[in-house]
Amino acid sequence: MSGRKIRNMEEFAEVSGISRPTVSKYFHDPDSVRKSTRARIERALEEYDYRPNIFAINQNRKLTKNIGIVVPYLADPVFAEFARKLEMLVNAAGFRPILLSSHGDSAQEVENLESLRAIKPAGALLAPLGRTSDRSAVESFCDAVPSVLFDSNIKGLGNGFIGHNNSQATSLICEYLCRTGQPPAFFEMRTPSNPNAYRRRQTYCEVMEGLGHEPMLLQVEGDGWEFERIGMEQGIKLIEAHGLPTDTVLCSNDRLAIGLLAAAFHKGLRVGRGPGTALRIAGHDDHPFSRYTCPPLTTVSHDYSAIAERSVELLFSLIESGLGAAERVEVFFDGKLLMRQSA
Repeated sequence: MSGRKIRNMEEFAEVSGISRPTVSKYFHDPDSVRKSTRARIERALEEYDYRPNIFAINQNRKLTKNIGIVVPYLADPVFAEFARKLEMLVNAAGFRPILLSSHGDSAQEVENLESLRAIKPAGALLAPLGRTSDRSAVESFCDAVPSVLFDSNIKGLGNGFIGHNNSQATSLICEYLCRTGQPPAFFEMRTPSNPNAYRRRQTYCEVMEGLGHEPMLLQVEGDGWEFERIGMEQGIKLIEAHGLPTDTVLCSNDRLAIGLLAAAFHKGLRVGRGPGTALRIAGHDDHPFSRYTCPPLTTVSHDYSAIAERSVELLFSLIESGLGAAERVEVFFDGKLLMRQSA
């Protein structure tokens, strides 16, 4: 390899003896240039230290191979699992996934959307923050870029939403818990970070009333995405204050439930079913770690694979049709009850 460092495409065109437009055409699509020209360019790439700035190239294209994937909090294993599946599907389709996390911050979410928009993506898969999202910013992005929302639904935005059927799943686990023991209290953050929590709370209340039970809401303080810490700290406070109105607790999500399991351990309460147990704890989401807690957590599952596959399928159909969806699509996948030892 030559010791000369090539700074840009103009310099590469000069040293390779190929015109700048032809070099640009090659980097857009290698098969679009003659075989002999392609061979000359590839020999020059081997000789000189040059790799094109893909982002700069994309700014001059009407349609790129970039697909944006924006999640609210990548440190959350639920969204890491979604991101992994989406990246694999996008790669398999010959596109380039660009994964960005909003870190639970609305300003970062807006910055992510602006960064994506600057590189002219072919489309985007968005899991917005929801309650704290800047709706106008998300709407502006979705108006400009073919977009499919997943996990968190902001009504009316994007070309479609693919997600979990929170009502069906919450009904399923509430009915199970009522059928197998004392009716559950619902353990949640007073102001949830994820908008799915509101639907779960509403469904819990409806199911309890429908079964002739009084809803019991255990709304604890806490903000942000540190659900395990909030679940443990607030759970300890509840146990110490004898604030549990029943021996069964349904948590708004598995991460809160994992924290509550830790709280029970700290206070010497045995969790599970059968003789010698003091508390039943259940969650929601089938968090990737939920089967490995002690005891393993009873929960209701997301169909991560189906949601990811349908989201990518819908997005690519929008791209191929030139963004023209007659109406916004909404698809919900049912959850499945996973009966483990915790409840």
